[in-house]
Amino acid sequence: MPTAGGVKCVAAAGIVVTATVNCLNGLWSYDGWNNLNYVTEELKRPEVNLPRAVMIAIPMVTMLYLLVNVSYLAAMTPRELMLSSAVAVTWGNKVLGSWGWVMSIAAALSAFGSLNGTFFSGGRVCFVAAREGHMPDILAMAHVNRLTPSPALIFTTAISLLVLIPGDFQSIVNFFSFTAWFFYTITLSGLLYLKIKKPELPRTYSVPIVIPILVIMAAIFLVLAPIIDKPAIEYLYVTLFIFSGVLVYVPFIHYKLCPGLLEKVTVFLQLFLEVAPTDKNL
Repeated sequence: MPTAGGVKCVAAAGIVVTATVNCLNGLWSYDGWNNLNYVTEELKRPEVNLPRAVMIAIPMVTMLYLLVNVSYLAAMTPRELMLSSAVAVTWGNKVLGSWGWVMSIAAALSAFGSLNGTFFSGGRVCFVAAREGHMPDILAMAHVNRLTPSPALIFTTAISLLVLIPGDFQSIVNFFSFTAWFFYTITLSGLLYLKIKKPELPRTYSVPIVIPILVIMAAIFLVLAPIIDKPAIEYLYVTLFIFSGVLVYVPFIHYKLCPGLLEKVTVFLQLFLEVAPTDKNL
């Protein structure tokens, strides 16, 4: 027979895990804090401007988010919040009256701004990864006239469309958060490895080692919590989708199998997309 203390421990653990799953939704709202890190190469004096931008932007956005939510709670009843399919629009109709439509435009502009930043940084990641030899060469090329990494942007868009297949917003948030924190864990582990094993490498900026250790622990918990709370076959699909990249990377990128085929595909896409290698590829 389970003891009362054991039952309480299990219940407490369940509450913690469920709260963590809900926390993922909140973290998704603030996601984007890492986008600037992806474009460090584009920054002037990154050792100064990157920490400055992060320390200014994150507290500012956090404060604005909190103030917006306080306004929702102050102006709307719990029932209105629960029944509303778009809280911002309901708030606008109640507080602004005939000017409630402004909230719809504001929400659209906010989404567009977020999309613009994510689109830019995501394409940049693929572009640099290909330039360093970790992805197909075509992704490291830029348009001959517009000078934009259009192959990398198109590739990022295609992957994003695959993520949208579930269609359900909550499922997309859960799977996106699961995938994002999975890669955060891997990235931070690599950072920790380099910091310990290769301290002599030149670094534009550095952080105390305790910070990546704490974030790795939190990231591992955030990855495992949704699976523990509500196991679903979809998490297996997401994991398989993540590791499917290995099937492409190992034979075709690392071991360079079928170089003739890859070269033909690269030349065809170069002509079709009107792209060429950048200076750093020459």
